Amino acid sequence: MSGGLPGAGARARTNGLARAALRFRPAGFAGTFVALMMAALIVSACGILLETGVRASVPPERYANAPVVVAADQRAHMTVGSGDGAYDASEQVPDRARVRAELAVRVASAEGVAAAVPDVTFPARLAAGEGAPDGSALTAQGWGSHAFTGTALTAGAAPGADEVVLDRATARAAGADVGDTIALVLPSGQQEFRVSGIAAAAADTPAAGGAAYLAEDAAARAAGHPGRFDAVAVLAAEGVGAGQLADAVRGAVGDRAEVHTGDGRGGVEDTGVAAAEELLTGLGGSFGGIAATVAVFTAAGTVALSVAQRKREFALLRAIGATPRQIRRSVAAEALLVAPVAGLAGLLPGIGLAAWWFGQLKDRDAVPAAVDLHVSFIPLAVAVGTALLSALVAGWAASRRPAKTKPGQALTEASVERLRPGIVRTVLGLGAVTGGILLSGVAARSAGDDAAEAALGVVMLFMLAVALLGPLIARLAAGLFGLPLRAGDASAELAAANSRTNARRLASAITPIVLATAFASVLVFMHTSEDHATATQQRAGVTADHVVTHPEGLPADAAERAARQPGVDAAVGVLRAEVLVPVGGWGDRWLQGATAQGVSGDGLARVQDLDVRDGALDRLPEPGTVALDENLARSAGAGVGERVELRLPDGTSEKAEVVATYGRGLGLAQVTLDRAALAGHVSAGYDTDLLVSGGRAADLGALGGAGTAVTDAAGYAQQQDVDRSLNRWANFTMAGVLGGFAAVAALNTLVMTVLDRRRELGMLRLIGSTRRQVLGMIRWEGLLVGVAGLVLGGAIAAATLVPMVRGITGGDPYLPPLTVAAFTAGAVGLGLLGTVLPARAALRRAEPAG
Repeated sequence: MSGGLPGAGARARTNGLARAALRFRPAGFAGTFVALMMAALIVSACGILLETGVRASVPPERYANAPVVVAADQRAHMTVGSGDGAYDASEQVPDRARVRAELAVRVASAEGVAAAVPDVTFPARLAAGEGAPDGSALTAQGWGSHAFTGTALTAGAAPGADEVVLDRATARAAGADVGDTIALVLPSGQQEFRVSGIAAAAADTPAAGGAAYLAEDAAARAAGHPGRFDAVAVLAAEGVGAGQLADAVRGAVGDRAEVHTGDGRGGVEDTGVAAAEELLTGLGGSFGGIAATVAVFTAAGTVALSVAQRKREFALLRAIGATPRQIRRSVAAEALLVAPVAGLAGLLPGIGLAAWWFGQLKDRDAVPAAVDLHVSFIPLAVAVGTALLSALVAGWAASRRPAKTKPGQALTEASVERLRPGIVRTVLGLGAVTGGILLSGVAARSAGDDAAEAALGVVMLFMLAVALLGPLIARLAAGLFGLPLRAGDASAELAAANSRTNARRLASAITPIVLATAFASVLVFMHTSEDHATATQQRAGVTADHVVTHPEGLPADAAERAARQPGVDAAVGVLRAEVLVPVGGWGDRWLQGATAQGVSGDGLARVQDLDVRDGALDRLPEPGTVALDENLARSAGAGVGERVELRLPDGTSEKAEVVATYGRGLGLAQVTLDRAALAGHVSAGYDTDLLVSGGRAADLGALGGAGTAVTDAAGYAQQQDVDRSLNRWANFTMAGVLGGFAAVAALNTLVMTVLDRRRELGMLRLIGSTRRQVLGMIRWEGLLVGVAGLVLGGAIAAATLVPMVRGITGGDPYLPPLTVAAFTAGAVGLGLLGTVLPARAALRRAEPAG
């Protein structure tokens, strides 16, 4: 037979075939449209969040009148490897890296600099009895900041030693005037100051509460890090531009610090911008990469299903002379007609999803209010391009076999289902299974982030195996789950026979449910397991009779004052922060964030039970010692008696000897060290908690002044559960987005599969089956699909969760019964909903009389 007309005529005929297919098979193309639209929605939403993270910035407020700001590098660096293979591994410091006072002298010597002002800010508050109401929090800072903030004295003089300048509102609230004495609560404790002056902020300075101005050196000492400052604000000499000034300052500081201009100054004053950058890039990049992979995988599967459902049409075209190229061009033309429109349709809801997600993060203070959502053409173009490329590649792959089949064999092959998948597909699928099993073993032997990363690879490999070996898995599932059906009525027996005979169709229906169940289960049960372990460890680990807290923190002398209260046996102040610990193997190490507690006072064993596994806590007050959570110690490769390199909250490197390892790091802290080793490396060394054994709650309530709360261990654990709400929300939101997408994809695939069976259902009616029997068969098939998808997805989730949870918590996954029931009902309900409703619609069109 002829190969068809060449040139423009052939292209016109090919495009005509594509348009005719769209017109006469709307159901199949509607399913493809929905899948590609959802893929574009997910990709665009995650891309917008990723771009927002990359471009995150805020305009400067405090440094608005300082054209150049010098600050320390806010990333901790570690060299991994040696020689030509060495590379730099860096991580954002948990608190703030600071510059030393001598750097201001170096900056001041640069050409064009009028003034270089070392700047430091930290929270303080008026002491109880100073006349101020609750909420009398102040921003303490050096008086030198008036040079760039515009603050001016209205009475008195600049502060000297043990003196303070108050803003007018604070002075009025405290009833203080020049020459009076007031008491301030500082990180080190309560201290009295003479009021040397009253100041007024510039008219254009944003209102930020009360302010207390100390001498520069006194401010750094009061913050707990003498001789170190947050930044150096640089003022230009007359006639010197910002760019010229920045170049001169860079030459003066070299690689000792970073020079910021423009909106970069806003990132210096608000360290939350850097945290928001990491959060958004991680959300848009890491989760977005997984979500995009799932979306593309699902969309491609739907396109392939749509092409496979038309094998009879392609067989007929081959029989009447269509060439393989014309078949492939027809499929490509269909993709070009559907994919761009579907991609564009997904952009608006994608922007809406990104905006909602971003707004929720702002509401939970995970992103600074001044950071704006960035929506540009880049993620939108990528989303549409992804939809188009997915459709083209999937269509090409699915059309290869019907396109290359000989015309004489085409109709024969189209009339029966292939019993065996291709050799290449089978080999790749078995390879994915083997890789998943091996990686699961690696995850089981790992701890912490190592286990989590390996487990993520496990779920991806097993999902790839399900996609490649779908027909074989479906045939096994039909044989296994069909056994009880064969013992049922005629509808059940017919459903079992149909499932065995049409394994490919069954695989197309099962795979999306497996996908939805596996990913949603991993995200949800990972959080429930970690949350359950954390709460359990907190309840068992806090043995104190009283836990004292204050919204602004407790001064360092609170533990000493509590110990003097009647009946108190032990009082331990706890300063909570985060440190960085090098983890991983020698070939691949990185800095991992870990919760830390600095403890002061005697009697830690009386107020906390860390569940020591090795070593002892007796030496902990000694300088250069540390105790580690057992899992963290394993990840860091450091045992008792060995030294571990910590990066303290401001990035300072310190090597400490491990004196103990313990088991309740998840609920209490992964790193425990002496408070003095931690206090000088945080913005303000206020204790987060005060743990007290013995004594009366009424006596302890006055330790922190107004706003102090005293609770017991149970109340403290409950409050910590509230503080974990952001992580809970984030995990459930990601599970909802990814699981919801997979559920829609599963429903879409099921509907496509059932609607394609109109001829089969009509034939059953024609040979005498009643409508009730046909619907009964469909219900049993939907139940089989839901149960099989649930079991397979649950098995993949278990293979992922068990090593991941054991590596992070040391225990087994925690599965809340109600959540498990919801997943079960969702999977089974999805199978029934996606089959019964379209079957009813298909039966209404079927003609039982021929």
